[in-house]
Amino acid sequence: MAGAGPRLTEGRVAEPLRAEFPGLRLRSVRMASTPRRSPPEVRDRLRTLSDRMHGARAVAMRSEPVPHAHRVFFRHVGLDPDVQRVPAEAALVERLLRGGYESRGLPADALLIALVDTGVAVWAVDAAKAAEPLELRPEAEGGRLVVASAAGPVAPLFAAPDGALAPDRATRELLLYAVQVPNVPDLYVEEALWTCVELLE
Repeated sequence: MAGAGPRLTEGRVAEPLRAEFPGLRLRSVRMASTPRRSPPEVRDRLRTLSDRMHGARAVAMRSEPVPHAHRVFFRHVGLDPDVQRVPAEAALVERLLRGGYESRGLPADALLIALVDTGVAVWAVDAAKAAEPLELRPEAEGGRLVVASAAGPVAPLFAAPDGALAPDRATRELLLYAVQVPNVPDLYVEEALWTCVELLE
């Protein structure tokens, strides 16, 4: 990833959050990409991942290090992980309900593959609509945690971005981002982001 290629950027974490949760980070990468139908190799990879995910995995997942770290963090910030599932668990439940991972094109398939492979969620917005650096902060009213840019809120913490920021046919650049919760090693977050970049290039 040298030269003029995509590179990881460190987002901001509001000081009260940084002090309360050492290790909480916001990582992003900007890259040229246009939403499109997924190529056969991406759809094949989704089918392979579907075959690996089953009911027994759902039972074991909560004790795995990355989903467990997310469950702990959810509780610390007032989210009930049994109501709003952590991303990896939510993806697995969807697979069980639907009988497999359905291809939804790129970038959606790349985000899903990265999540299933690493346990770390990555989100994508149209880079022209969200100014960097991104910031993780409480909302001015209500205190809900959000990912925001200089242009305003991008998404509630661990929720899908505002639909107005979603990539569409006019998109030429994507801004991919991931929230790194405490006790999740850098390796998992970086692998999730670079998996997306690889599949989207």
